[in-house]
Amino acid sequence: MMNSPIALTAACLLFVIALLVVDRLQWPLARAFTKLGASTCFVWLAIVLGAMQSRYGQWVLGALVLGWLGDALLLGKRSAAFMAGLVAFLLSHGLYATAFVSGPLNGPAMAVALVAACAAGVVVLRWLRPHTPAPFKAPVLVYVVVILAMCAAAAGHAVASGRWIVLWGAVLFAVSDIAVARQRFVRPSPVNHLWGWPTYFVAQLLLAWSVATR
Repeated sequence: MMNSPIALTAACLLFVIALLVVDRLQWPLARAFTKLGASTCFVWLAIVLGAMQSRYGQWVLGALVLGWLGDALLLGKRSAAFMAGLVAFLLSHGLYATAFVSGPLNGPAMAVALVAACAAGVVVLRWLRPHTPAPFKAPVLVYVVVILAMCAAAAGHAVASGRWIVLWGAVLFAVSDIAVARQRFVRPSPVNHLWGWPTYFVAQLLLAWSVATR
């Protein structure tokens, strides 16, 4: 396994490009290999950057591992696999939020971000809920609340610490989830993957790199 952060970052991005290609070609085995290859790269990147050497890094590493698990579960198309993947990513967002609040926080910035997040959440839920099957309505609501709280915590932490990479990672993660929701509940289309996967994997890379600037 390579131990260069730059090489791991590049490998992850190359896996994502390959993922977009094989997904378009509808090669399921190659899709699983490239997706989990990209996920493995961001987990290993955090380890190489010293995630285990700080409490913040350990929380982030836990979130990344849950992201890897969620990626594996979302390879399946059954509702049970999707629900399990939803839970994995819900916990991942929770661990990210825990990492952010474990460091310095700017209260006013976090409050402003929370107001903005609530407004965004209302818009997203009004768009999404009419398309969401009954068994998923409550989990989706909880998921939206948790990810927006994570973004607000990221804003408070970024302003207090000057580590803007955290906020960019959190926001891109939230944006990528819109692509997942659109693909699953609203309008399945290869276009969702074209912007959803790059934003997701870049988000994970940014948050993995954040352990080096703790």
